[in-house]
Amino acid sequence: MLNRRAVLRAGAGLPLLSTSAFAAHHPDTVVDAFVRDAGFQGVVMLGRAGKADYVRTVGYADIEAKVPAKADTPYAIASISKWLTTVTVLKLMERGLLDLDAPLTRALPDYRADTGARLTLRRLLCNASGLPNLFIAEAKADPTLLQTDLTTAQALTRFSQGDLAFEPGARFDYHPVNWIVVIAAVERVTGMPFQAAVRSITLDPLGLKATGATDAMLEGAAPSYRTVNPPDRWRNDRRPYLAASGGYASTAPDLMRAAHLVFDTDFLTGESHRQLTHVEVPAEDYALGGRVRRLTIEGRTVPAGWETGRTAGYRLVLGHRLDGRRTVVLMNNTALSQKTMDQFADALLGATPRA
Repeated sequence: MLNRRAVLRAGAGLPLLSTSAFAAHHPDTVVDAFVRDAGFQGVVMLGRAGKADYVRTVGYADIEAKVPAKADTPYAIASISKWLTTVTVLKLMERGLLDLDAPLTRALPDYRADTGARLTLRRLLCNASGLPNLFIAEAKADPTLLQTDLTTAQALTRFSQGDLAFEPGARFDYHPVNWIVVIAAVERVTGMPFQAAVRSITLDPLGLKATGATDAMLEGAAPSYRTVNPPDRWRNDRRPYLAASGGYASTAPDLMRAAHLVFDTDFLTGESHRQLTHVEVPAEDYALGGRVRRLTIEGRTVPAGWETGRTAGYRLVLGHRLDGRRTVVLMNNTALSQKTMDQFADALLGATPRA
């Protein structure tokens, strides 16, 4: 059983990965320290060119049933879903069906005209749209909302047409309402349900057979836990209208493959790749659908695509050096600190911790 005190210390921001000395050691040394000090359980995968060369699994995917975590165990990937959504939008841009900088009303002619003329997909994809988060207000008032089925059109009308809280692009405001609008735009220009469009445009071409939407949770997926001793499961309800912002599940091998094919190959055009990796909100290192961090590795600055996922008890990191030399995937379902997970990934990549 996990050391619960260690887990709580990690959640409080324990600086267990505070030196760069780990970089000189085998990954087992880093993993052993993290398991000891933070109570980590889950999947650790390192590799290059989309293929793993180090895999370590720790503890249980299902604690009550004592089902061990495996390399191919699916976990809900939370906000890494935003990255997959953004890749889909960029593929539609390549086909001339969407434009990142056109008024939103070009893709959604029926959208509220005054705000639609000021909104763009770029501002939605970098969480700087200015749309108010009407969804969270309703979810707090009505705990059954996440068990209620709404169509995309219903969700768009109900949550996504409020008065702008600030001028688009003026600041960062990270919430799912931006992504409900993105779903509506994708469905409008493709004539397909969002999940079918993502499957056809992104998941199948990338060969991501073990990646799918969590509203029809993948068989054998790891459940989410609020605590581990005693085990306390944490629900992770995600209706289809929330799929773009946090509604997918995947496996470590699928995520490693996706990072390589998206960042290192010609799956995206050069212009799409530039858009995907251009930081739009420097204070947050946020690009489109994810972050691009600048790591210090062996005295050099190395940019890295940095996709993280945090929902209920799931905590994930997909870090990919943009020079193509290394990818790290971390998957956890016991509510560890996201900051600590990032530190863990940094150490595995041999990055010097930030001051």
